[in-house]
Amino acid sequence: MSDRNIYLKTIPVPEAVATAIEALDRETLIKPEIIPVHEALGRVTAEAVNARCSSPTYHSAAMDGYAVKSDTTFTAREGRPISLSKNGGCIAVNTGNPLPDDMDAIIMIENVVDADSSISIEAPAFPWQHVRRIGEDIVATEMLLPRNHTISAFDLGALLSAGIYDIKVYEKVRMTFIPTGDEVLPFIDRPTPRPGEVIESNSQVFKGLAAGLDIEFTATAPVHDREELLIGAVKTALEKSHIVVIGAGSSAGSKDFTRKVIDELGTLLVHGIAIMPGKPTVLGTAEGKLLVGAPGYPVSAVVCFEDVLTPIISWLSGKHKPVRDVVKAKLARRTPSKPGMEEIVRLAVGQVGDGYIGVPLSRGAGMITTLTKAQGFARIPAVSEGVEMGEKVEVELFSSRQDLDKVLMHVGSHDNTLDTLGDLLMGSETPLRLVSTHAGSMGGLTALKNNMALFAGAHLFDPETNDFNFPFLEKYLPGMEVTVINLAIRHQGFIVPKGNPQNISGIESLGSGDINFINRQRGAGTRILFDYQMNKAGLKPAEIMGYEREEYTHMAVAANVLTGAADCGLGIFAAAKALGLDFVPLAHERYDLVIPSVYLSDSRIITLLDLIRSDEVKNTINNLGGYETPLTGQKMKPGMGLG
Repeated sequence: MSDRNIYLKTIPVPEAVATAIEALDRETLIKPEIIPVHEALGRVTAEAVNARCSSPTYHSAAMDGYAVKSDTTFTAREGRPISLSKNGGCIAVNTGNPLPDDMDAIIMIENVVDADSSISIEAPAFPWQHVRRIGEDIVATEMLLPRNHTISAFDLGALLSAGIYDIKVYEKVRMTFIPTGDEVLPFIDRPTPRPGEVIESNSQVFKGLAAGLDIEFTATAPVHDREELLIGAVKTALEKSHIVVIGAGSSAGSKDFTRKVIDELGTLLVHGIAIMPGKPTVLGTAEGKLLVGAPGYPVSAVVCFEDVLTPIISWLSGKHKPVRDVVKAKLARRTPSKPGMEEIVRLAVGQVGDGYIGVPLSRGAGMITTLTKAQGFARIPAVSEGVEMGEKVEVELFSSRQDLDKVLMHVGSHDNTLDTLGDLLMGSETPLRLVSTHAGSMGGLTALKNNMALFAGAHLFDPETNDFNFPFLEKYLPGMEVTVINLAIRHQGFIVPKGNPQNISGIESLGSGDINFINRQRGAGTRILFDYQMNKAGLKPAEIMGYEREEYTHMAVAANVLTGAADCGLGIFAAAKALGLDFVPLAHERYDLVIPSVYLSDSRIITLLDLIRSDEVKNTINNLGGYETPLTGQKMKPGMGLG
């Protein structure tokens, strides 16, 4: 019999959440405690709170001026002033001073003519004018807050004003996270992983998410893949926590013990949820507390926390589940999905024209960087086979809707200089976030055609005219008025291991069939350049090992060479330099930014162009290596070639 876990039954997320809530007794699990009011921000009241003191506790002046008896002022008229003696007819007061005995009104200092021993007024005062009376804000014994109320900063002020110094609240939800796996290295040791090892990070992702829910969070050291060790760690965690999360170990591998541990210590409730990523989530109970098996892949783990744990924690805490800002966005490309399971798609989102555009990012569950690059995510229902390009989806945002106004949406060819621009833009007086989707030069032109980007990077070479980009713009964007701005001239060539062990001298070297090549995706300018050089050399794709293998960025090509997954790949010098690899030059090319002219007045594009034309950008690009900047920031025209 196999030692592997088989998912018993994947169930929809709402059903999984409801199952866990039904199995927990909140009143028994989350106890009340008494804490100082000044430490109670964000806590939930366990009982109604009544005022001990009134506020104010005395009649007080609400303005700077003079306290008077109102009935002594009734005859005052404009042009017929009356005088009040400072020896009893009026008393000077400042805001907040107690109202003197026998006085019932305040006349503002601006409305009196002040003499040495008297004041003169031209308007009567009415009873309790500019006076804060006892209990105006709070009356002793009245209810200030009901039970199950989340305490705000304003509530703290009201409680203290009412003489409340201690308050009964529910204790915070306590969570312990237990990383597991023989291959997992504690990040605290600052390790450099070897093959087969990974740096533990999910605990810190959970810690950050837990902070947003005001949870007391603890993480243990990684536990090796031994069932008895994990059982011991979970037992210890149960002694001090309401929720125990076992990180990884919830999938179908032979060393994934989470289900066995839950069966050993308590009751298994859920083994797999109908959502991707996040399917391997496991839920159970032990000692009346919640046990969770979180997937090891980071994006799956985040879905487990946000979709499953957050509503359960909110219920335990007596708080509303946090709600994200939502916008409608058009998808920049077709996004198929497997029916029968809800799918969460991470999106780069920005405003283009009058609407929002969402560009789907990589869907790999292990790619945590897709969350750092995304502005939000969309949900594809379980009954759907996907979403077509241009179709609108509801996007749940990671930040506020206003932040999208500060996003520069780029779709097109990848270049390392875009990272440089992104960093400099965030350091400007009005920071902008450059969101770059690597779809290749042709993908960038398609995005512009469909009004799904503010600008596109392109380096398309046309051998017939010996020019860059303009022949393709004429063909693929007919009738669209665009402005082409050069970013840099860059050096393309073969990225090879240090020392060039295969002695690659040019594209002809690939014709032997013995060199393992890594290619760029169809539509990429680098792919078009390679195909041109390949045809020029009389080679065919079938003669080049690895021609069909594709990557989407120059850095990904370089990483393949660095790790030995490929002997070489075509890319820019800067990528080879960044990873300490060697470089065999092949060609110089012009990397331009293609901007629909209608967006030239957009403040984001104005900021971008001002930056590109600065000496700071030119110096920074030159320091990357493999670039030249004689045309940087200039408007290009057909036939300019390399200038």
